[in-house]
Amino acid sequence: MNAPERDLTPPPAGEIEADVADALAEDLGPGDVTASLLPDAADSAYLLCKEDAVVCGRPWFDACHRALDPEVVIDWRVAEGDRVAKGTVLATLQGRARALVSAERASLNFLQTLSGTATVTARYVEAVRGTGTRILDTRKTLPGLRLAQKYAVRVGGGVNHRIGLYDTVMLKENHVRAAGSLTAAIHGARDRYPQLPLIVEVETLAQLREALDQGCDRILIDDFDAATRREAVRIARAAPYGGRIPLEVSGGVDLEGLRAIAEDGVDCISIGGLTKHVRAIDLSLKLGPPPA
Repeated sequence: MNAPERDLTPPPAGEIEADVADALAEDLGPGDVTASLLPDAADSAYLLCKEDAVVCGRPWFDACHRALDPEVVIDWRVAEGDRVAKGTVLATLQGRARALVSAERASLNFLQTLSGTATVTARYVEAVRGTGTRILDTRKTLPGLRLAQKYAVRVGGGVNHRIGLYDTVMLKENHVRAAGSLTAAIHGARDRYPQLPLIVEVETLAQLREALDQGCDRILIDDFDAATRREAVRIARAAPYGGRIPLEVSGGVDLEGLRAIAEDGVDCISIGGLTKHVRAIDLSLKLGPPPA
């Protein structure tokens, strides 16, 4: 299985504008008293990246500045998704001094957070390169920024898992317990939501065979040790199943052990830390021309 191309399609413009409106209202309140001390005159600024990173979040950065100064001119020197080195000037801006300063923090908050998610995702994707294993995110996102962070995962080369609790059915042990068996749970889900993808979590190789026999769109093998995981891959790829249903690993996965799991032959590895353990990229926006 070849690695998918990166999907750089941002969320709808209305979603981005809503994110930005919330961020600016939170930061500016009734008015920026500090920026009011500056002359309301034309000025310039430059955006500096202070560490190696994958750039992500340009649409939010732009929207922050245009919300306060519709005439601002933003000249990006890098594209969304580019890998950049420490010390790179990412963009220059021409606009009103007060608006540049007032939009600074909100615009950087979006860019540093989403670049952080894209950068760490790219590291995980690179670690499994050549194995055919895809890196998936989870629903462990910052409240209110799910679509933004899931976009950042795609920019980093990862693939989105379900967006929320509404677009995919996932059966876990509670569903099996309530239904009486894994087979009954699968039939119940298919009967009620035939149009939605179905993911089934299994805890044993016997449940794996049961899920393969009944059919679903993906099987989550959670907390399998290495030997059991390899046996699960062998079973899923052997006759009569033939690898038609992908296997996903989740839980307790870190960068150090990632390659070994991928080389066992699983199709997907989902990692909550891509969006949960956010370390922002170090950026700064300074008034004036960039250094020569």
